Amino acid sequence: MADDISVPEGFGKMLDPMEPEGRAALGRLIERGVGEAVTVGAVVPLSGGASSATYRVEAEIGCALRHFIFQRTASAEHHSLPRAVQAAVQKRAGALGVPVAPVIAVAEPEDCLGDAAVTALVAGEALAQKWLRLPEYEAARAALTGQCAAALAKLHAAPASHWSDLPLTGGSGADLLAAMFESYRRLDVDVPAFDLAFAWLKPRMPTGPATCLAHGDFRSGNFLVDGQGLAAVLDWELTHLSVPAEDLGWLCVQAWRFGQWQMPVGGFGTREALVEAYRAAGGRVALDDLRVWEVFGNLKWGMSCLQLADDHVSGRVPSVERAAIGRRVSEVAADLTYLVAFGDL
Repeated sequence: MADDISVPEGFGKMLDPMEPEGRAALGRLIERGVGEAVTVGAVVPLSGGASSATYRVEAEIGCALRHFIFQRTASAEHHSLPRAVQAAVQKRAGALGVPVAPVIAVAEPEDCLGDAAVTALVAGEALAQKWLRLPEYEAARAALTGQCAAALAKLHAAPASHWSDLPLTGGSGADLLAAMFESYRRLDVDVPAFDLAFAWLKPRMPTGPATCLAHGDFRSGNFLVDGQGLAAVLDWELTHLSVPAEDLGWLCVQAWRFGQWQMPVGGFGTREALVEAYRAAGGRVALDDLRVWEVFGNLKWGMSCLQLADDHVSGRVPSVERAAIGRRVSEVAADLTYLVAFGDL
């Protein structure tokens, strides 16, 4: 089964990694990364988001059977970082001590595999609805707040100049809010709760320059979790330059609690514990800053819902998934109204 993709800019023919020709190309890509002969066996599609198609790959290398993850951009309409840039960021983040899946190889246009990369398979559960609820992850949930805070503190400790050779966007909080408002106006819709959030945020967003790299999508659903807690941080496609509080606030957004609403940090922790653990790991953030960026994060998620709905309604990317996510705009509007009014959600 081929994934439903449109060819990213700069890439030509796209091979199906589950067909013989595609498996052979995938084998050559992995060979380039491991430096040994590779025979690709089973290629199994995994559940993915709206932006990526993901596969688990079994490969024989010498006398050993190894497992990898092959992931490629699922739509030319999705404006994420190229896989080569994501891979570079992921490698550097790993060197800083952030738990990541080791990058094996990045596809080139001549590989005919799209904008794609191969990483080692890291054992763990990605589905937040499972690890937030199942009793076997109780110890992991107890450890996650501290582990997430430590991972972010390590990532944020590197100055913005550490990433200056990479084509990353970003800016001050005021810049990010202004860019989001321009997108809102281009969509030509009116959501009163969004108008309220934009007005509330405008005088509160920091105007100073970006100081670090923000993961951009650090949340439940983008972690691999094992019995001990955080096994790997996934999905670096929204990485940009910002300030530490953006990642911390995003982790507190209502949508990433997956029903565990009483635990505002990803469905597993409290804001106070997150700030305390982040400071203990060497980071600097204030609880008041966290609140501002939590409002920003909820608004950002609402804008994503609007954009996905517009993708479907306009006919650019007909998708039941995007239409379904688009219906969550009303849910975000309620969250924003309550958060602005009462300061807690």
